[in-house]
Amino acid sequence: MSKKYGIGIIGAGNISAAYLKLGRLFKDIEMRAIADLVPAAATERASEFDVDARSIDQLLASDDIDVVVNLTIPDAHYDVSCAILDAGKHAYSEKPLCLSLEQGNDLKARAKKAGRQVGCAPDTVLGGAHQWARKLIDDNRVGKITHGTCHVLSKGMEHWHPNPDFFFLPGAGPVLDIGPYYIANLINLIGPAKRVAAMTGMASAERTITSDPRAGEKIPVKTPTTLHALIEFANGAIITLGASWDVFGHGHSPMELYGTGGTIFVPDPNFFGGDVSIADTSGEREIVAPWDHPLAVPNQPGENGGAGLANYRCAGLADMVRAIEGNRPPRCSLQSTLHGVDIMTSILKSGESGEFVELTTTCAQPALLAPQEAGDMLVAS
Repeated sequence: MSKKYGIGIIGAGNISAAYLKLGRLFKDIEMRAIADLVPAAATERASEFDVDARSIDQLLASDDIDVVVNLTIPDAHYDVSCAILDAGKHAYSEKPLCLSLEQGNDLKARAKKAGRQVGCAPDTVLGGAHQWARKLIDDNRVGKITHGTCHVLSKGMEHWHPNPDFFFLPGAGPVLDIGPYYIANLINLIGPAKRVAAMTGMASAERTITSDPRAGEKIPVKTPTTLHALIEFANGAIITLGASWDVFGHGHSPMELYGTGGTIFVPDPNFFGGDVSIADTSGEREIVAPWDHPLAVPNQPGENGGAGLANYRCAGLADMVRAIEGNRPPRCSLQSTLHGVDIMTSILKSGESGEFVELTTTCAQPALLAPQEAGDMLVAS
């Protein structure tokens, strides 16, 4: 690819540091500017990573910016992405893409009108571990996937995030905030879904922040914090999803998929790496020696002195600019992301109504990202 795409960021919060740092790993993109509603926040982040601080209007009008990354709070994602597209830029958003199917369909129409591409996190599905799991499934190592379980359970964001309020408002909660990692990986591994059913609830109407600098402050809860869902996929598989911020300890695996010839144990979709295990028809479980995938190589220290972690955030963004150049669908595409929004909002709708909800969208299963193609996206070490 001959062109290097200029990248601007709107939103100078916690996650912007990861994008500015890790974007440098990919040879087809260049982080150039950042903007925020609070100019001082943009200035501080820009100084930290040697990029320009601009106003939002300046960034959207900048000729050196081809793609704008939307790192605002979930409730602002739709409006900001609309502004990006209306300014004639390609848009790449943090998850969730938007908070309703209606908003997503409008973004789709705006993107088509503007002739621009829209991509969306999570891109952890492009990590070596999850692409390895995908290849094993494609190669029929465990037969046809017929059912499975996913669990994303913790005690909640107020225990570590400095400003956790938005996590407990409509548009967030465990399904819309953490669920995208799991839903996107299920689409990656087994394709689109057909319908959902769910039960939802919350342990408390308010939470107490235990993290600095607001420890002891109470915040309201306005969205379900525990959700149990059934998802029926187009291939016939039935997956149970448990998502909660009301759990202090558990023994569930992140993701287990059961096939006609065995079981595959998939590591946490919130991360790029990890071990993939398989149990054959005898029930014996063993770690499958991974392929040599560059997006599984640890590149940062683990937590509390643990094993190193693979973190390649911006892989979806880098794949998107290659898709633009190659006139092909991105792997973290608007189509698959919109289907994920349909699944997640339908889970919330089913929790309210107590009824099954038929999905109105579908998508193509994203293409496998093989090691050679992944390596070609990276700057040579």
